[in-house]
Amino acid sequence: MPKKKKAKIKINISDLNFFFEKKQAISDFNLDIHANEILSVFGPAGSGITTLLRSLNRLNDLIPIARMEGEILLDKKSIYDHDINVTELRRKVGMVFDVPTPLPMSIFDNIAYGPRLKGEKNKKVLSEIVEKALKEAALWDEVKDRQKISALSLSGGQQQRLCIARVLALGPDVILLDRPCSGLDPISTAKIEDSLTQLKERFTIILAPHNLQQAGRVSDRVAFMLMGELIEEGENEEVFANPKDRRTSDYITGRFG
Repeated sequence: MPKKKKAKIKINISDLNFFFEKKQAISDFNLDIHANEILSVFGPAGSGITTLLRSLNRLNDLIPIARMEGEILLDKKSIYDHDINVTELRRKVGMVFDVPTPLPMSIFDNIAYGPRLKGEKNKKVLSEIVEKALKEAALWDEVKDRQKISALSLSGGQQQRLCIARVLALGPDVILLDRPCSGLDPISTAKIEDSLTQLKERFTIILAPHNLQQAGRVSDRVAFMLMGELIEEGENEEVFANPKDRRTSDYITGRFG
């Protein structure tokens, strides 16, 4: 039997502790996240999952009472090194939130907004970037002939895929998704899940899933968090079929949470 190829580590989290003033949101957290995988981080409300995601691109820096201890490495370099450009970090590690937030402008301008901020002015290049991002987010076929209409006129599912496309247009390495399907119908959810499965060939995806069923459908690996602690992580099928920790088993089977 051939040896399984060792996965490249994209993000390494070591001894992470996170506080909001005196309240500890994450405790002694250690996890390696592999390149080109979908990792689902699940757990009950208040487990620290959103805080964890926001730590990975330093969005928590925007909260004055937030404080971090430990180390987060992206491609073996600390995201807190003195020479890190935080704006560039957030381009490389893009985030999509649970509530879609299109800008009050056209579909085209929503996607082109980030590249324009970076200095891209060539209309042909911008058109190519927009088309590619919309295709990767599985939205192109629905909007290709109406890119000039307001993004606010799109359905909820389309707006969420637009927000994914907006992140993709910046050419990230990592995509963070915080319950991106929480308010969507099953058809819109399926379209996003299908696009994620294709996107992992080019990106590392860290997902706070809408529910356990979603984690089971799309993930390569999963991590279970409870009250700010990492309880268990591993291959998708292994954790769901044979959890090592009783708390994981209780959560998966609905005994709590």
